[in-house]
Amino acid sequence: MPTEPEITQHRKVQIAARAVLSQITTMITADDTEKSIADKAHHLLKAQGYPDTWYYTCPALVLLGSRSCVSISGKDYQPHDECVGHSNLVTIDLSPTLGPYWGDCARSFPIENGRVTSNPKQLEFQNGLNFLDQMHLQMQKLVKPHTTFGQLFDWANMRIRQSGFVNLDYRNNVGHSIAADSEQRQFIETTNSAPLGNAPFFSFEPFVRLKGGKWGFKREEIFYFDETGVLREL
Repeated sequence: MPTEPEITQHRKVQIAARAVLSQITTMITADDTEKSIADKAHHLLKAQGYPDTWYYTCPALVLLGSRSCVSISGKDYQPHDECVGHSNLVTIDLSPTLGPYWGDCARSFPIENGRVTSNPKQLEFQNGLNFLDQMHLQMQKLVKPHTTFGQLFDWANMRIRQSGFVNLDYRNNVGHSIAADSEQRQFIETTNSAPLGNAPFFSFEPFVRLKGGKWGFKREEIFYFDETGVLREL
């Protein structure tokens, strides 16, 4: 399990990422693009004191519209200039860092009438967001320190399939450990037999689309086990 100072420092960065995702919902307009939203997000991160990223050179990975279901590494990501418009889904994945302490937080925001809405009328928006909310809650009740990365992967992909969704991740995983070096992350994938409790922190970030649907949804948070073995959200 991580030390209290590690928890405190990582939590500060993650809280900043969540704050930016909350702030930016009021700033997205129909005229915005992936690039302008990424620029706004990075500006907000810098204002919080976090100008740097652990994810290559990609502090904010933004996908929308025709790229809603695209899964791409931050190493290769280039924001596009497609406008948000009247109806859309905007996914923002933030990866701020302060030295060895990481944040990693993503949300998908439905756009109706040219603005972010927390109560979308479109059924596909409702279903995608609700499914990920419930999946995160179920995961937190399920996993223990001895649960392996592979077991969490198998459970998550079973839930995704049984619920009528498709895993969109280009690596076909649903998260990773938080490491000092991005290249040394352990991924939540079926072949990884290491216990989750061996990693001080890990992210859970299913990226899914309803079968036959148009939109790709993501929700990401960082978790750790406390001294009693209970999973906690950072």
